Amino acid sequence: MGVKSGKTINSKRISIVLPTYNEKHNIKNMIERTISSVKDLHEIIVIDDDSPDGTAGIVSKISSTNPKVRLILRTEERGLASALARGIRESTGNVIGWMDADLGMPPEDIPSLIRNIPEYDVAIGSRYAEGGRDIRDFKRRLTSRMINLFTNMLLGFSIKDFNSGFVFAKKKVFDDVHIMEKGYGQYCIRFLYDCLKKGYKIREIGYSFTERSKGVSKTGSSIWPLLKHGWNYGIEVIKIKVGRS
Repeated sequence: MGVKSGKTINSKRISIVLPTYNEKHNIKNMIERTISSVKDLHEIIVIDDDSPDGTAGIVSKISSTNPKVRLILRTEERGLASALARGIRESTGNVIGWMDADLGMPPEDIPSLIRNIPEYDVAIGSRYAEGGRDIRDFKRRLTSRMINLFTNMLLGFSIKDFNSGFVFAKKKVFDDVHIMEKGYGQYCIRFLYDCLKKGYKIREIGYSFTERSKGVSKTGSSIWPLLKHGWNYGIEVIKIKVGRS
């Protein structure tokens, strides 16, 4: 498998996609910390799935005074993967990234990812690379580790954090490798696998992933949603392995 040569980016324009649902406790802080942390910020695109808690209203108020903040309010469509795909299509920067809006992925770590571009085509915030930590509760750490071990065993690649969800890449990568629009976190496994197969250079950068301090986790506190998502991840990896779309 050949490695595609990096394309020079003389001036970075960073687009950050934030999918949201019921993040009123975190979104203002998330946006403010991102603006403070990212020197070459071009835009923040918030894709909100009509949150009943008023998340969209908070973003709309911020965007009325800051043109770098954009709100896309979806009243019909739902889902993390499709929200990310929509945000990426709407992005106008030459480096595009996504992350959670619950502050489990610190915005202050964004510069450590994007400084690896353009030498690399894709930069991953990794819980399991050198310097990375997963500071969540045991059951979340265990299921995540099992997913990544299973993925690497079947697909034979060396990425340590296939379901990171904290990723930045050159825009040209998204012109060539598309985000699947269904599923919870399977999109990240599929995207990184396709990037590797097409020869894009990927770098993992360790960071500390924490539990949200405010709001309610989308997977809840029960083990069953974690097992359900883990099962769906495993099925997606098997589909990739046997060559099914």
